[in-house]
Amino acid sequence: MTPEQIVRTFVDHFHRRGHRCAPETSLIPPPGDPVLFTTSGMHPLTPYLAGRPHPSGRRLVNVQRCLRTTDLNEVGDRTHLTVFDMLGSWSLGDYGIAQSLRWGYELLGDGFGIDPGRLHATVFGGDEQVGPDQIALETWTALGVPVELTRGENWWSNGPTGPCGPDSEIFVWTGDGAPTGTPGGDDRWMEVWNHVQMRYHRHDDGRLTPLRQSSIDTGMGLERLEMVLRGGRSVFECAGLTPWVDSVRGLWRLDEESLRVVSDHLRSAVVVLGDDVRPSTTGRGYVLRRLVRRALTTLWRDDPSRTLSELPVEPYVDTVRRFRQQAEVGRLRELLSDEERRFRGLLLRGRPVVDRCRSRGPLTEQDYRWLHDTHGLPRDLVDGLLGKGG
Repeated sequence: MTPEQIVRTFVDHFHRRGHRCAPETSLIPPPGDPVLFTTSGMHPLTPYLAGRPHPSGRRLVNVQRCLRTTDLNEVGDRTHLTVFDMLGSWSLGDYGIAQSLRWGYELLGDGFGIDPGRLHATVFGGDEQVGPDQIALETWTALGVPVELTRGENWWSNGPTGPCGPDSEIFVWTGDGAPTGTPGGDDRWMEVWNHVQMRYHRHDDGRLTPLRQSSIDTGMGLERLEMVLRGGRSVFECAGLTPWVDSVRGLWRLDEESLRVVSDHLRSAVVVLGDDVRPSTTGRGYVLRRLVRRALTTLWRDDPSRTLSELPVEPYVDTVRRFRQQAEVGRLRELLSDEERRFRGLLLRGRPVVDRCRSRGPLTEQDYRWLHDTHGLPRDLVDGLLGKGG
């Protein structure tokens, strides 16, 4: 299936079950949300998950572009991306977890043709405050899907306080041969879909009280699902990543991890720019700057003459289209080139400063702090491009 066919299959499945489309938002969260970027499809729906009536009803479905800064250091492996599309469905005080899991099982098997024998679920096994999720356990058992019970791994929360509750994650076997082991012990089990029960509110003192409305929030990464359906070994083989991977590989010789980092970060930067974020020293702009400069740091380790102006226009065009943005591609390329020029200037100014520090001996933690706070030179830049301090 193409990504477009996957999205259509997902949305149609829930339309037939009474869900209506919730509008997609940009990567910029709604006012009052403390998170820098939209990290999941539920973020724009937070007021409705808390009990406010949604104009489209109590059953919703959509696709939402997301960005997770928590995964930045994981990018380079086979499954993590900075920006991705999230397929989501919601029950706002309507049906419960058993119905959600049964519909999910039907979609994966009947809709996407995934062999049920390749599925494994994890379920909240209980802790000192809340007992095991017996309904989810019984639902999966009745469907013939093996279950692994966990604690914290299957407890969803939006932070130390606020809405929270048990979840059940669906994993698909991506290894060769028959499935073995469990998701907790074998990383060939890849998580594709999480079904969250928002049932509680956690208070500052750790107490849990029931929410006025119990809701279901599910999220499935489009690129991971595409990887499963293609029989691929990584998300970087998927349609939305290959324009970047092929362009970067065609221009520069990089090891596999570096190739993935550069491809992911440049693609992500284009999406962030397309939602009107600009590089800066704080907040969202700093995340964008970090993406661009980490990609450049990786490129310049072997050859500082490499430049983003060598990249063809096709990956930009493809990314803007796939993420349903209206940005002008020429302007996006200009913005990346401007940031590259600023970064080159920072390197020229920073190298003699770092050399003076190193002349006194190996760099200390105090040196790193001073280089960052006074000259804007982050540690990874100092170590990666300006010489390790020993």
